[in-house]
Amino acid sequence: MRNDLRVLPTADLGPDGLRALRSLLDEAFAGSSGFDDLSFDHALGGLHVLAGPPERPVGHAAVVLRRVLHRGVALRTGYVEGVAVRPDAWGRGLGGELVDAVGRLVRGGFQLGALGAGDPAARLYRRHGWQAWPGPLGALTPDGVVDTPDERGAVYVLRVCADLDPAAPLVCDWRDGELW
Repeated sequence: MRNDLRVLPTADLGPDGLRALRSLLDEAFAGSSGFDDLSFDHALGGLHVLAGPPERPVGHAAVVLRRVLHRGVALRTGYVEGVAVRPDAWGRGLGGELVDAVGRLVRGGFQLGALGAGDPAARLYRRHGWQAWPGPLGALTPDGVVDTPDERGAVYVLRVCADLDPAAPLVCDWRDGELW
């Protein structure tokens, strides 16, 4: 099944589109740890890939700009957030189409793609070329760089043009809530 996807900046969603997006994310993540206000905030400010109209989306994925430090270089990173499909549309390939679309956006405008995922979502990303980061991880916090070893195995990268050395850490920029 091929779905019609559209790409919109957050500004073009409008208040009704933002409410509908939050509803989709709440519904899609209801059986897991949920989707809190900080997670929603992380998905805003970039580009949104939507299946269905903004006021009633069936699927969503966002790409937001983050800086990831690696070997002394701040890489322009397309960070993927809020990938979700309405439960009544699961199993029809829409998740894969959304991941393909964000991959195209990442490859077209960033040095690196990154995201945080656990199973079963990680299997979807691996099928679409994302690789678990094998090296150390950290975060640039108000107190300096701190290791984030608990995230090992849950951070995935899509290599674009950055020269990555798995022996050197990836260090994400600071944000409230989940760092990766």
